[in-house]
Amino acid sequence: MDKKTLFVGAFAFLLIGVVAAIVYFFPGTARFRGTAYAEPYPPAPEIDLARDSGTRFRLSEMRGDIVLLFFGYTSCPDVCPITMGELKQVLDKLGENDAKKVQVVFVTVDPGRDTPETVQKYVDHFDAGFVGLSGSEVQLQMIWNGYGIFREIVEGTSAAGYLVDHTARITLIDQSGNLRLSYGFETPVDDIVHDVKLLLK
Repeated sequence: MDKKTLFVGAFAFLLIGVVAAIVYFFPGTARFRGTAYAEPYPPAPEIDLARDSGTRFRLSEMRGDIVLLFFGYTSCPDVCPITMGELKQVLDKLGENDAKKVQVVFVTVDPGRDTPETVQKYVDHFDAGFVGLSGSEVQLQMIWNGYGIFREIVEGTSAAGYLVDHTARITLIDQSGNLRLSYGFETPVDDIVHDVKLLLK
């Protein structure tokens, strides 16, 4: 092997090491598995709603924690319970210490049937630490609009009553209160766990 070949090989090895170090110590959006918002990250629109306890939940007071936000309704036959179950798995896989830094928030798209008490009771079935929120349609419409949530009431069976078609994405709000990532329905739980852990580093 001549000196030129040795030099090229050594240089290539060094370059790989430098790139690996940059990726490890300076993780960028390319390493996230969710759909990333473009920089500069937009601030998450405020959510200010009464809780079942009579206290208020304000998203702006969640600075320092990661928020996993989902819009759904308690009569949903499939998408919402599946998603809530997956978010419970996310917290379980994060472990107790990291899970304390993550807040799951469920906002209804069906205020006609979902009271604050109904929504909180619903999310409690999955995890007592989840926050369930409702309000008047006027209050909620502003929030739906802020997050680009589509909702439409459609006729269901006589047993189920009406159904609500709605956007089924999880929105990740980072510790600075910015819209950072989103996940489509049935995104693998491990992908969400992976991204949360990167942000918690």
